[in-house]
Amino acid sequence: MKKANFFVFPLALLTALSTASAFTLAGTVTDEAGAPVSNAFVKLLIKGDSTQTDKDGKFTLHEKEEVSLPYEKKEVSLPSGSFKPGHISISDGVLRFSQSSNAPVQVSIFDVMGNRVLRQDLLGSGQVDLRQGVTAQGTYFAKVRVGSAIETVRFTANGSRFSATADATYDKRGHKALLKPGDGDTLRVIASGFDTLKVAIPNLDTTVTLKLKKASSVTPGEQTYAFGYAMGNAPTPSKGCGKDNTLKDNFMFTGGGIEHEIYLTMPENYDKNKPYRLVFGMHYMGGSAKNVATREAYYGFRNQKGAKENTIFVAPHGYTDENGKENPWRCGDDKDHVFFDEFLTYLNENLCIDTSRVFSIGFSFGAMFSNALAQDFQHRLRGVVVFATMDQVIYMPKNKGLPIAWMGTVGMSDNLCTPKLGRSARDRILKNNGKPDADGNFTDARGEQAEEYSGGKHVCYDYKTVDPRFPVKWCTFDGEHSYSPREDGKVWTTETGWEFITQF
Repeated sequence: MKKANFFVFPLALLTALSTASAFTLAGTVTDEAGAPVSNAFVKLLIKGDSTQTDKDGKFTLHEKEEVSLPYEKKEVSLPSGSFKPGHISISDGVLRFSQSSNAPVQVSIFDVMGNRVLRQDLLGSGQVDLRQGVTAQGTYFAKVRVGSAIETVRFTANGSRFSATADATYDKRGHKALLKPGDGDTLRVIASGFDTLKVAIPNLDTTVTLKLKKASSVTPGEQTYAFGYAMGNAPTPSKGCGKDNTLKDNFMFTGGGIEHEIYLTMPENYDKNKPYRLVFGMHYMGGSAKNVATREAYYGFRNQKGAKENTIFVAPHGYTDENGKENPWRCGDDKDHVFFDEFLTYLNENLCIDTSRVFSIGFSFGAMFSNALAQDFQHRLRGVVVFATMDQVIYMPKNKGLPIAWMGTVGMSDNLCTPKLGRSARDRILKNNGKPDADGNFTDARGEQAEEYSGGKHVCYDYKTVDPRFPVKWCTFDGEHSYSPREDGKVWTTETGWEFITQF
């Protein structure tokens, strides 16, 4: 391969002098017959900007022009783990980087459709051969992330020729690269009942019309909806189906600018061509991903009937700062929501997952994080099971107003996540989960009467008059702050929770 263009630049200075050009990307999403698709989730994969289509299938992504002042004139304090001044160079297809710290460095390569073809996690300084992930001619993007800063390098592979250019800046959240409109991006559209669409957008300042195809996994005669799936729907296989599993049972993953330890528990006799249910186990304050995955067996769900054969379980660890202070799920910002989005995509690309049956479960702080995800990941999560939850002490994004299956439990003597606070979380869900009206908008179900039934020392309430595809179950028991109250030698919360997520 011939020698390519060579360039060296100081990261901090280039980032400070960059300009993010304004653009307005507008569009309409329809099905193959031309009918509008509402509540479709639209995202620019490289920039990270996202939105949803309205009832007419229309969406708009808009970004104002931002110009940063020279680095030496900016009076800012970069957070711990941010990019330190350093250099990047490319020669003969090899990217070399250096920095004045030993922070983790994540190098990823994406093709023009947003598919990741290579990822390496390194420390300090080093080099990566960009050609490792390139198997075909075309345009690629190499993304170098250190802490909350990102450097994006666009390069082209064309036979024996290799050329590269660089663009870099912070976005409004400080953790995504911004490219000039002419550099384009990849738009991903996800909608229930349709195949996921990825389309290259060469110029972001434009208007597009996108048509979605009915999901190939939908069985003939199966009812489809503008949002959500039919009960008992056919599995929707992820991109990772057909690939051999290369993931370890314990590894590190960086998302949202934060490195997380991951524990993965695969099904027995894993079949790479079979889409599996996926369950996230979120740990509580003072707990850990390791404990959730091993000692606690994902709050007992892993030991339920059929779980070991038919479910992929994964436990990510929350944030612990350099002083050892635990602050799981980073209250006050959206970094863990960005992490969840990026990590779920990573799993979908590497494992055979039924993307219509992804769940999050947790206790206490893990329940609060799962509950927060239920605010804005209704398009990716089928449901959540939360033991001792509330809508406080954690980052809560704006509610997208979409329904999601939800089950919660609380001890009537719990003085941490009290019954009152738990009911508040439940009522927020009920507001979204009523049966659709004539216009297809989900109605407010907070005034609906629940069906009550008793089970020993606990009482459960099923809100049967909500949309049956988005059930709500609320259980109280005589006890304190716990996810595993026992009756007759059994942990009824685990059994009930497992029944809840396996009904779909």
